[in-house]
Amino acid sequence: MADQSKTKSSGIDESQISATMADIAERSQRLVQEFISSHAQPGSAPMGMEDPLNIGNAFMEMTQKMMTQPQKMVEANMHLWQDYMRLWQNTASKMMGQETAPTVEPARDDRRFKGEAWEGDVFNFIKQSYLLTSNWMESTVSDVEGLDKKTKAKVEFFTKQYVDALSPSNFVMTNPEVLQATMETHGENLVNGLRNLLEDMERGGGKLDIKMTDKDAFEVGKNVATSPGKVVFRNDLMELIQYTPSTEKVIKTPLLICPPWINKFYILDLREKNSFIKWAVEQGNTVFIISWVNPDRDLAMKTFADYMLEGPLAAIDAIKKATGEDEVNAIGYCIGGTLLATTLAYMAEKKLKGVKTATFFTTMVDFEDAGDLGVFIDETSLQNLEEKMNSRGYLEGNEMASTFNMMKANDLVWSFVVNNYLLGKDPFPFDLLFWNSDSTRMPAAMHSFYLRNMYLDNKLVQPGGIEINGVKLDLRKINVPSYIISTREDHIAPWLSTYKATQLYKGPIRFVLSASGHIAGVVNPPAAGKYCYWLNDKTPADPEKWLEGAKQHDGSWWPDWDQWVKKESGKEMVAARTPGDGKLKPLCDAPGTYVSMKAED
Repeated sequence: MADQSKTKSSGIDESQISATMADIAERSQRLVQEFISSHAQPGSAPMGMEDPLNIGNAFMEMTQKMMTQPQKMVEANMHLWQDYMRLWQNTASKMMGQETAPTVEPARDDRRFKGEAWEGDVFNFIKQSYLLTSNWMESTVSDVEGLDKKTKAKVEFFTKQYVDALSPSNFVMTNPEVLQATMETHGENLVNGLRNLLEDMERGGGKLDIKMTDKDAFEVGKNVATSPGKVVFRNDLMELIQYTPSTEKVIKTPLLICPPWINKFYILDLREKNSFIKWAVEQGNTVFIISWVNPDRDLAMKTFADYMLEGPLAAIDAIKKATGEDEVNAIGYCIGGTLLATTLAYMAEKKLKGVKTATFFTTMVDFEDAGDLGVFIDETSLQNLEEKMNSRGYLEGNEMASTFNMMKANDLVWSFVVNNYLLGKDPFPFDLLFWNSDSTRMPAAMHSFYLRNMYLDNKLVQPGGIEINGVKLDLRKINVPSYIISTREDHIAPWLSTYKATQLYKGPIRFVLSASGHIAGVVNPPAAGKYCYWLNDKTPADPEKWLEGAKQHDGSWWPDWDQWVKKESGKEMVAARTPGDGKLKPLCDAPGTYVSMKAED
């Protein structure tokens, strides 16, 4: 007699599915109860009433302006109607065997509709209908006149979030790949997807914490962050790592890297083949890097000034003890570059020496046009954020990560919704996404200062606008050779904004624009042979004029930086320095202890 628990046609174990569904039902009920309980606490906002980003007011203002411009709405609706009529005509012609050009096509970098299944008559129509409607919605919002710059940016950003969420690729019945998988597995993909969803909800304590990669496939110090070295200095905020040389001789001036503390330093040391740290060591540099602590409540009152004093300034002093050298070549990445610029302005005012050259990776110092991150910053949203941070002493790491993920929602949110929940697959092990998920917390005092003074009020660019440790800063007093590398598709530090630094610093400046984005455009080893970069020895005030006169070069910008830093700092060589040779003795092996501290601990 045939096994009744298994279907003959598919071989699917129905008893296993039944047990899985029972487990899912029990876990779902528990999560719902926990969610209701947590939102029923005294002082909590009623469900559906929270608006920490002040989105409602922005859209209310947009609606009011739109109502005063009825002609624009009429024109937009007429264009949409005409586009739909053309789509209907083209679809009908195609179904009768005629060759027709698409009415609308996805952007070149839009990966949602890849695959032949989207080219069939039905799904091609669904795809084009969505694209027409989404383009209409985004352009209609963008064309509203009379909004201030920040409100306009906010409604445009969150309209795109809404449009992306409604993509037919995100739903079972309108995604041909998901439908095919559902038929082939008799729905087992959806059962697996529901289980994945519940696991992500449980891990997030009732909030969705999308699993982007197999975290068990990576271990810091084992298969990521593996460059050999030693921690030679430690304080409350950072560990200083000195890397083991791989050449007999090294450049006399040591290299200090100040990475962002919004993420961990090993983005520059993911694997041997794309490690900037390993490559810099191979070019004959004595490389030091700051590994920031993952702060908890005990460090809630650490300020931006503390990050400067206990970060790059403490590191420069430590490097002097380790190498005997009075100056370093300094690199700052993202907010680490903003801190480096702050430090250089502070040192200039105090007439302190210690930095021979400065390199800025995708760094903003003028925040007037801060890109998509700016939509999260206004007085109302900051007050809400500060209240939350002050209650626990820090900003949760996953909250910062969620903000960054929203800025590339199709790649970093919805693609995983489709893969994990609709297709029921496990995410692919990917070292970059492992790093991206290894989030860090922000001390309340530091983060509030940074958001208010930089993003909200743009004070760093104002002479004397910011005072650090009793010193009023002026970026125009920075007088060291500077290499500024920006990336053309950067959604975190837009290159048109980072370029503004060329009009501020006094010293000689080399501005370089790399292809790709905030990470890929920086972490681009020469051996990969990918992308390109643009160079122009002149730095006119208008960045577009700079680009018009720039020459394109294939491949990585790393060798150009290497030539520049050796020219500016000198090619004098000395015997290679092994960690522990100087006055600082090793405390532990690289990558140290701070990098292993998890935001969820």
